[in-house]
Amino acid sequence: MGGPVAGLKKAIDERLIIGPRILPSGPFISQTSGHADLETSTFKLSPYFTGVPDKMEILGWGFVADGVPEVQKAAREVLRTGASQIKVMAGGGVSSYFDPLDTTQYTLEEMKAIVTEAENWGTYVLVHAYTDKAVRISINAGVKSIDHGPFLQEKTLKLMAKNGVWLSPQAFLMGLTPEQLNIVGTPSEPKMRQVNKGSANLLKWAKKYGVKIAWGTDLFGPPAKQAQQPQEFIARAKFFTPYEILKQATSDNAELFKLSGKRHPYQQGELGVIQEGAYADLLVIDGNPLKDIMIMSDPGGNFRIIMKDGVIYKNTMR
Repeated sequence: MGGPVAGLKKAIDERLIIGPRILPSGPFISQTSGHADLETSTFKLSPYFTGVPDKMEILGWGFVADGVPEVQKAAREVLRTGASQIKVMAGGGVSSYFDPLDTTQYTLEEMKAIVTEAENWGTYVLVHAYTDKAVRISINAGVKSIDHGPFLQEKTLKLMAKNGVWLSPQAFLMGLTPEQLNIVGTPSEPKMRQVNKGSANLLKWAKKYGVKIAWGTDLFGPPAKQAQQPQEFIARAKFFTPYEILKQATSDNAELFKLSGKRHPYQQGELGVIQEGAYADLLVIDGNPLKDIMIMSDPGGNFRIIMKDGVIYKNTMR
């Protein structure tokens, strides 16, 4: 959902290394002082005034753009990287230092300009957003998917359901304390405590109104953190049935991916289904996760066969 993954995707697709299919979003698009303005010092040397390149842009993490012409340019640059869809930062976040959680980032006009560029390319825009105001601007602009949303109110989730806008929540991550995340004493600590307190009703209301729920964990970084990703299955069990959770992680995500249209890099078959002509992606699991979703939290022990596109990468059935 954003970042320099094009080379990794190419290596996986060419089977040089083992990995998942990637629908890259390319660099994030963020306003100055927004969630993807990742400089941690207040003494940033802005490329606008000094001519010093921003290392975030050099490394392919994101573009900082302000005003309609700049965001149009940034969107076109993102699409030039081969992005399947465009990721925009529409509000404050926990991990960024200079944007309080309540901030709204980008005006309706700026957001519409980015959506227009995506639609001209036959794809869509998704946004990072926490608050009602940020999400409502995004919906009015034509955004199709919201990442996170811990502070959304019931009426906004009802609007999302009405407009067919997706929600990609992180039930496990939103429940982690600053102590568990090892961010005590950083600017992120008070933000995370707000998320812990504010996200209690998000998935309850999302289910009540039938909001389309995507699967994602936002647990990236060191291997130890990534290893917690399967805990999302357990965290969602407070709100959804095992069937609903498994569907979110398979066919529902595949439905969301289809919004990328012709920019979708995997067009040779269907994803997320078992049928003739579909990609042969299969798991053989020891146990029945429809009865016990806990089984999915231990892939190392319970996933007996892992097959991707007809190639078996793990087999402990022998």
